[in-house]
Amino acid sequence: MSSRPVLIPAADAAGAAGAARAYVRARRDFDWAGVRRELGLAAGGDANLGRLATDRHLGTARETRTALRCLTPGGATRSLSYRDLALASDRFARWLRSRGIGRGDTVFLYLGRVPELYVAALGALKNGSVVAPLFSAFGPEPLRTRLLLGHAVALVTTPTLYERRVRAIRASVPSLREVLTVGSRDARATDDVADFDGALAAVAANGAAGAPTAEDDVALLHFTSGTTGTPKGALHVHGAALMHYMTGRYALDLHDDDVYWCTADPGWVTGTSYGLLAPLLHGATCVVDAGEFDVERWYSILDSERVSIWYTAPTAVRMLMRAGPEPAARHRRPALRVIASVGEPLNPEAVWWGLEHLGLPILDNWWQTETGGIMIANEPGQPVKPGSMGRPLPGVEACIVRRRDGGSVTPVDEPCVEGELALRTPWPSMFRGYLGEADRYRRCFHDGLYLTGDLARRDADGYFWFVGRADDVIKSAGHLIGPFEVESVLLEHAAVAEAGVVGIPDPLAGEVVKAFVMPKPGRVGDAALRDELLAHARRRLGAAIAPKDVQFVAALPRTRSGKILRRLLRARELGLPEGDLSTLESA
Repeated sequence: MSSRPVLIPAADAAGAAGAARAYVRARRDFDWAGVRRELGLAAGGDANLGRLATDRHLGTARETRTALRCLTPGGATRSLSYRDLALASDRFARWLRSRGIGRGDTVFLYLGRVPELYVAALGALKNGSVVAPLFSAFGPEPLRTRLLLGHAVALVTTPTLYERRVRAIRASVPSLREVLTVGSRDARATDDVADFDGALAAVAANGAAGAPTAEDDVALLHFTSGTTGTPKGALHVHGAALMHYMTGRYALDLHDDDVYWCTADPGWVTGTSYGLLAPLLHGATCVVDAGEFDVERWYSILDSERVSIWYTAPTAVRMLMRAGPEPAARHRRPALRVIASVGEPLNPEAVWWGLEHLGLPILDNWWQTETGGIMIANEPGQPVKPGSMGRPLPGVEACIVRRRDGGSVTPVDEPCVEGELALRTPWPSMFRGYLGEADRYRRCFHDGLYLTGDLARRDADGYFWFVGRADDVIKSAGHLIGPFEVESVLLEHAAVAEAGVVGIPDPLAGEVVKAFVMPKPGRVGDAALRDELLAHARRRLGAAIAPKDVQFVAALPRTRSGKILRRLLRARELGLPEGDLSTLESA
């Protein structure tokens, strides 16, 4: 991928060898029973995610430690200790029960990064209800679709979002009985909504906050991005706590004295699994920033909050890279020791950029909404191969398979062979169904394997390399070309800020590669730069894989979670219908 060396040693040769032995030993000695013991889970006992994340810390030194440190754009800070969070979430659970909302009822959360969102999520989990987080930028139609699919019973939102997006569709969601709003109520608001703080104040300060919960009880409903029709609702269970806890340790190196910042929006699976549950299970302090992305603000937060573990996304990393090294050089990041990335594959140049300008390599990892937790990762302290997803975590078995005619699946033992990435089932956070789509769920599994739909390859050292989604791969003159590989090479060029690659129909080759490139500030996308990029790609990739054309663009279409909408690029290029852009851009 990158023209630089492909391995960043853990320290030196001896250190790298020791890290390799530690990796093998951790996988060999790992068992889920040990994780259960650490979480205090007895066989058949209460496995409630909300109580494990809060009540487990009561009566320990962590009880008074800050659980959430919430920052506002105006500079105000609001902190909740583990005790504060436990008591507030208990109150919300009791309020739900007082309104007849119980086990299995779906509570939707449609608001931004405010403390009440986390209180409501944990309280609904304690109540045995199903928590369904939503991205606060969803428009009325994507919102309505998900509320209907999830049979919403309660919704927590803000007065502004309610007036602008919820009120007009509320009557079309007959299951929605209760709406609570957080913050100052709009003057137009009426009594068909309740005030969040008032609701909590009205219930008893003490009392049970829900019955015991089994590991297989449904806890979370996460909707996948709606780029191809109706979004899929993936169901997850309380036993996912085991995966969140284990991956927090191995993939992120979380400890209870860490200050942790996950920049993912809480409306997405990452913002729930790793913005809330994993760090709280470990007793860490979570920084929650309600502000929008701003280069100087983000660097200042890393400094002033003494963030030690930072979990972000490739889109954010590229925006920092685009701003240049000067802002990074103005800040010290005194406590930072781990930077990890998720959401889409991390290009090799971003890993090297992190090492050069932030003092740490940015560690990529891989998982899906369906897996519920990180499955493959570049672990802290282990050798890193820039551009690689990393290696399977303890308790995870991954392989490359080929699908055959007739539906059979054959594992591929040889290294460096492209095929579909598959995972051996089960694991604790594995999704347990697609809402209302039993047949679709069954098609995801074959011979004890979950078939991910991602194409990848495994090298001789056991590292996995992402090739592309099966439906994104370009087939040109007999070659299977992964867009990510071509995009990564283009990003090596000093003039390129962003790149998206698609296949365009060709009468001879079937498809040819076309690149859409966003130049860096100060660079002009002209014929000279186009020829320069084509030559660079041919040198690095060879003529068969390199783009045949480059088109310069002001921006690339992306989902709200930052993934390139390659299908939309292709549709625009071919003049095809683009579908419901409000859904595409909101996904």
